[in-house]
Amino acid sequence: MIAVIPLLGVEAGLFDDFEVPPVLDLFELPYFALEGTPFAINRVVLITLFASLMGAAFMFFALNRAKVVPGRLQVAGEMVVDFIRQQIAVPVMGPDGRAWVPFLTVLFLFVWLNNLFGIIPLVNFPSTSRMALPLFLSAIIYVTFVGVGLAKQGPRYFLEVLFPPGVPKALYIIITPIELISVFVVRPLTLTVRLFANMVAGHIVLTIVFLAVNALILDGIGLIALAAAPLLVGFEFVVGLLQAYIMTTLAAVYIGSSLHPDH
Repeated sequence: MIAVIPLLGVEAGLFDDFEVPPVLDLFELPYFALEGTPFAINRVVLITLFASLMGAAFMFFALNRAKVVPGRLQVAGEMVVDFIRQQIAVPVMGPDGRAWVPFLTVLFLFVWLNNLFGIIPLVNFPSTSRMALPLFLSAIIYVTFVGVGLAKQGPRYFLEVLFPPGVPKALYIIITPIELISVFVVRPLTLTVRLFANMVAGHIVLTIVFLAVNALILDGIGLIALAAAPLLVGFEFVVGLLQAYIMTTLAAVYIGSSLHPDH
C-alpha cells in the first residue's frame, strides 16, 4: 500500500518539478465560445456573470418578502444592507446617503463576490484580477459622481472643483492643476489600480504556494507551503472583503463630495 501511494501521486501530477509559469499565463485565459467577436466568453466572463447572479439571487430571496420574524437568509441580507447604511453611507455622506444605500450595496456585493472566487476550489481565479473589470467599476463611479455634481450644481460643479472657494486667487495657479488631476484623473486611476493590483498579487502568491505543495509535498518546503496555505487563503479572503469595503467607501466619499461641495 505504501508503495502504491507515490505511484498514484505521479499519475495525479504530484511530485512534478516545481516551476512557476509566466505571469501572463496565470491571467490570459482561453476563450471557448464566440471567439473573435466582442461577445467572446472565457472563464472570467462566466465568473463575472455568476457573481452577478449570486448577488442578485441573494438579495432577492433575502429581502423580497421580508417577514416580521426573519429567517437566516433575511437576517444575512439585512445585516449587509445595515452595514452599508450605518458604516459607510450615512457616516460618509450624511442623511442623503440613505438614498445611495442600494447603489453602494450592489457595488460592495459585486466586488466582494468577484474577489471571493479567487479562493473558491476548482475556480481559484478572482475576475477582478483582470484590468477590465476594476476599470469598468471605476468608470461607473466616475460617471456617477461627476453626473451627481452636474445634476446638483450644473456647470458650476467644475468651477467649484477647479477653483475652490475661500482660496486666495494667486494660489489658483497651483491649486487648479492639482484639483484637475486629483479629481478627474487620479480618482478613477487609483480606484482601478488599488483593486486590480491587490487581487493580482494575491492570485500570484496563492498559485506559487499551491504549486510548491503539488511539486514538493514530500520535501520540507512543500510541507511548509502546505501548512501556510490555509493561512494565506484566509488572508486572501480578508483582502477581498477589505478591497470591496474600500472601493465602496471611496465611491461614497466621491459621490458625497459632489452632493455637498461645501464640505
